[in-house]
Amino acid sequence: MKITASGASPYVRKVMACAIARGIDQQLEKWTIATTDPVLSNSNPLGKVPTLINDEGVALFDSPVICEFLDSIGSAPALFPAVGPARWAALRLQAIGDGILDASQPRRREIALPQDEGRVGYIDLQRGKVARAVDVLEKEAASLGPLKTIGDIAVACALGYLDFRFAHEPWRPGHPKLAAWYDSVVGLPPIAQTAPVA
Repeated sequence: MKITASGASPYVRKVMACAIARGIDQQLEKWTIATTDPVLSNSNPLGKVPTLINDEGVALFDSPVICEFLDSIGSAPALFPAVGPARWAALRLQAIGDGILDASQPRRREIALPQDEGRVGYIDLQRGKVARAVDVLEKEAASLGPLKTIGDIAVACALGYLDFRFAHEPWRPGHPKLAAWYDSVVGLPPIAQTAPVA
């Protein structure tokens, strides 16, 4: 199997964290490619990372699909619980984590551009999404576990991305339970071994 590699992409980090949690990361060959490279767009029409090419040559994207595919390999405990309340809880947490990333990545790009009223409004809208999501996670911090589900991994990757790209907007103040949970998992292999690099 081959996976697009990016030292800064939080979505690639989430995929690699899942592979490490499942003990199959050594089965993934890292594939460094520019998102503008036609080889990538031939595999993934969206031209985005992460993209995984499985052993049959089928391209899978994006991170929720790849993570669920990886969860079907090997014999480690499932990161995606079976159908029922635990599954919906894990998928909901994954959606919150991914939503933080979906709001943060474009905001980072917009901040670098000349500011006008529309752009400032857009940036504030995205910042508000992140703030509300972190508030919800603080209230639900007791439900977070030691990276045993896709939800835990997605939230950890999202908080790590906020530290990496938005350190000037610290999320920890006012969120002591969430901060304590993050501190308890940041040293675990799936997160420790996938720390972002600029």
